[in-house]
Amino acid sequence: MGSHPERLPNPTTPAGREGLDAVLARPDRAVVALDFDGTLADIVPDPEQARAHPGTVEALAALAPKVAAIAVITGRPAGVAVRYGGFAGVPGLEHLVVLGHYGAERWDAVTGTVHAPAAHPGVTAVRAELPGVLHEFGAWNGTWIEEKGQAVAVHTRRAQDPQAAFESLRGPLGELAAKHGLIVEPGRLVLELRPPGMDKGVALAGFVAELDAESVIYAGDDLGDLAAFAAVEKLRGEGPDGIPGLLVCSGSAEVPELAERADLSVPGPAAVVDFLAALAERL
Repeated sequence: MGSHPERLPNPTTPAGREGLDAVLARPDRAVVALDFDGTLADIVPDPEQARAHPGTVEALAALAPKVAAIAVITGRPAGVAVRYGGFAGVPGLEHLVVLGHYGAERWDAVTGTVHAPAAHPGVTAVRAELPGVLHEFGAWNGTWIEEKGQAVAVHTRRAQDPQAAFESLRGPLGELAAKHGLIVEPGRLVLELRPPGMDKGVALAGFVAELDAESVIYAGDDLGDLAAFAAVEKLRGEGPDGIPGLLVCSGSAEVPELAERADLSVPGPAAVVDFLAALAERL
């Protein structure tokens, strides 16, 4: 991000243009919602090393005072996203909320505290059985278990053949999840086992309703973001009182399903940060 103001990119669909126009017309009634990994932070082999892309916090702090709210909606625990994002105690970010575990947890910048429910008993059971399942299917080598509190995830990005390991584990992990009342959410070389009823669409729709927002932008990069895309499409389609929205896909190559439904595709987190900065500049 240079010192020159970035040009705000033009959405490629009529619905996307209408969404962006609505945000520009009444920014104080707009919600800007963003995924974290792959959208604000580059995808890295070790998810614990993920950090917000340089310039993210500055762009968010410039934009946040001009809109109703910014929400970061992530599968990660809310506190982890806040730490990896560097969002705590930043002047200008008072309008930021982090909805962690797909909305099951919430961190508000104003209070700096996380509200979280008790862990689902199925997650505790799966956590104990998971290493045995990975050993049994010979997929232990190179796979990595990420502890997420309200969920648990298996990453195959470091395996010798990441895609083959991913495909071989889908069935066994699906059975393990079902046995304990959980579902499996596939992503980019990651399979997450979590309670049903938690998804980014539910979290986003609830937040938009809570703020009585009149427009919404959502940016994401992975299969888990399809639920949020669907929520925006539903909000847009609800008759004359529908809420205009703009769907942004970050890094379209790995998840074509998302890119096909986006109003605007940008090449990854650096471009998302440029978009946010350009939007703040325009407002």
